Amino acid sequence: MRLGFLFSRGEVPLARDASARFLPWLIAFMVYLAGLALLAAVAMDEVAARWQGDLEGRLTVQVPPPSDPSDAAARQERLDRVVQALLITPAVSEVEVLSRAQTAALLEPWLGEAAAAPELPAPDLVAVTLRSALPELGDLPQRLATEVPGTAIDDHQRWLARLFALAGSIEALALLVVALVGVAAVATVIFVTRTGLAIHRQVIELLHVMGARDLYVAEQFQGHALRLGLAGGIGGAFAAALTVLGIGWLLRGEQSVVLPGIELSPWQWSLLAILPLTTGLVAMLTARWTVLRTLAKLP
Repeated sequence: MRLGFLFSRGEVPLARDASARFLPWLIAFMVYLAGLALLAAVAMDEVAARWQGDLEGRLTVQVPPPSDPSDAAARQERLDRVVQALLITPAVSEVEVLSRAQTAALLEPWLGEAAAAPELPAPDLVAVTLRSALPELGDLPQRLATEVPGTAIDDHQRWLARLFALAGSIEALALLVVALVGVAAVATVIFVTRTGLAIHRQVIELLHVMGARDLYVAEQFQGHALRLGLAGGIGGAFAAALTVLGIGWLLRGEQSVVLPGIELSPWQWSLLAILPLTTGLVAMLTARWTVLRTLAKLP
């Protein structure tokens, strides 16, 4: 395939068409949506992997407070009994008792300043690291309940499964948006190309009389579509990048285990950067196929 069509204006005056003004804007809007959806899918996949890495093979033991929550000695005695029961469990590799300040920090988003009150009947939390992702806990729940009645084990699996399902749904929806945007872009280029063929039919017939082949005409349309696709793709990708940076700026300092960070890695920026090139190539190939297929049907 010759590359001269990339820079040649050609005999068909396509630059004067209304599509030369509106198609880049349409493509920019589509690339903007596709870019955001694609980044959302990639981000949710990474967040799910981070959830699995952070929480798999971990437990949280909730130790209920004594009847008098302000009795520090009684609280510590109950914690010591639970910790000893955990340390003699073969499946447990590490035990960490969360301080009152750490527990208050976890409760603060829901309770505000009251989370730090010493009389608050909040359970003490013990973070447990296991030797394997699917350990055999045996009679650990019963032993903990015997040491301190009301002690509960949270293995995170129930809500983690729901978070995985939510992440998977968001990822699938984002990829569906990318696919729909791609189909819409192809349909738009087909419509614009057919319109251009109809508008410039006399010029194309004159070129045929002069000996031009269908491939020569197709090269002019595909070069025009490539330039418009690149222009719109660059604009849409730039707008998507600004949106991501703006969201990251608004949410700075709000990242947590559940809320992902908005900062993109270099490969994610690269993924966004190749969208304009991909869009231009799709527009070019679609225009080429449309012209050759349409001209082949002409008498």
